[in-house]
Amino acid sequence: MKVAFITLGCKVNQYETNAMAQKFIKNGYELIEDENKIADIYIINTCTVTNMSDRKSRQMLRRVKEKNKKAIVVAVGCYAQVAKNELEKIPEIDLVLGNNEKANIVNIVRKFILENKKELEIEDVMQTKEFVEFGDTTFTEKTRAVIKVQDGCDRFCSYCIIPYARGRVRSRKPENIISEITKIAKNGIKEVVITGIHIASYGKDFKNNYKLIDLLEDINKIDGIQRIRLGSLEPLLINKEFMERLSKLEKICHHFHLSLQSGCDDTLKRMNRRYTTEEFTEIVKILREYYKDVILTTDIIVGFPGETEEEFNKTYKFLEEIKFYKMHVFKYSPRKGTKAAIMKYQIDGNTKEERSKKLIELSNRNELYYNKKYINKEVEVLFEEKKEKIYHGHTKNYILIYCETEEKLENQIKKVTCKQAYQDHIYGELI
Repeated sequence: MKVAFITLGCKVNQYETNAMAQKFIKNGYELIEDENKIADIYIINTCTVTNMSDRKSRQMLRRVKEKNKKAIVVAVGCYAQVAKNELEKIPEIDLVLGNNEKANIVNIVRKFILENKKELEIEDVMQTKEFVEFGDTTFTEKTRAVIKVQDGCDRFCSYCIIPYARGRVRSRKPENIISEITKIAKNGIKEVVITGIHIASYGKDFKNNYKLIDLLEDINKIDGIQRIRLGSLEPLLINKEFMERLSKLEKICHHFHLSLQSGCDDTLKRMNRRYTTEEFTEIVKILREYYKDVILTTDIIVGFPGETEEEFNKTYKFLEEIKFYKMHVFKYSPRKGTKAAIMKYQIDGNTKEERSKKLIELSNRNELYYNKKYINKEVEVLFEEKKEKIYHGHTKNYILIYCETEEKLENQIKKVTCKQAYQDHIYGELI
């Protein structure tokens, strides 16, 4: 039988889709990656981070049934975890599975085919104590490999449903992570991205005090891996003690995605973000002290309930001062089941749109400003793919570089001189 996957959401979902796909292949199923071809089984790995994510998940689930009315349609993942009853009412969907069921999905689908057993109890992830291990199931993103090291979140930000979809913090055993990355290195992959739902919490559930920094030190020792890139980080992870150890690891990429969400203390408090702008400023100062070429990116939510014009202006001013390289700007969307969804003073759509545009314009100016600083400088680029005659790749601090050449550069690290700066990339020449 032919099986196709559609993945919505984060890198963790992408990693888990790849894991599920490998399980199907090992059990004799044919993987269909061409969206124009028809599959017998469609598995939609859903996302629930916003209402828009929910809507996209529902649209995809209905759309695949139009391709093949006889196909088995499976909803799995975060949205399926928190909205099983809602999804089971959609006639196009045959099976609804949560996050913990992903590891056993082949057997569940096979049983459905043989017995037509639709009713299935989804495990309560809030009760899950152990990391669900998929084995060596690396998701490779062009020339870098994404490694899931952790699941779950204990932070419970007031706007976020993810702790209810993913459960409490569970860390993957370090020996399994090291084993997977060692195999990746032997296959020629030079860069790994360390990802999870809240990777700053890695090791919190261990009894031996083994933390994220210990894991990074162990990964740094693996031969063949040349770059270690960190996924989104909880800002409070960064302190002098952490940086003293991290700065000694020569493979760490000098790019940090610190999820800020707001530059106003009152808004941060309503979000339950647990830090102040003053603390965040100190964190940025520490990073820039240890890495002179550090690139900082972030996420910002505009139009959070109760965000007045004065609060937004505080955020804007704070962002001007911090000067992130790039900001991912999100318009607040009420998420059923969260505290923020029932807060007073919800912001209208036009105001959100206006504030979003202002921050995107600021982000674009900042990106161009930083890119211009690299003109005539030499950088090392890990090249990823070629489109027409142009190769694309990233520096260690995640600046996108374009380079025109006849050479074959995929998965190679080469020195480049930066020649022209654009808002979203730099054009360079091989040295």
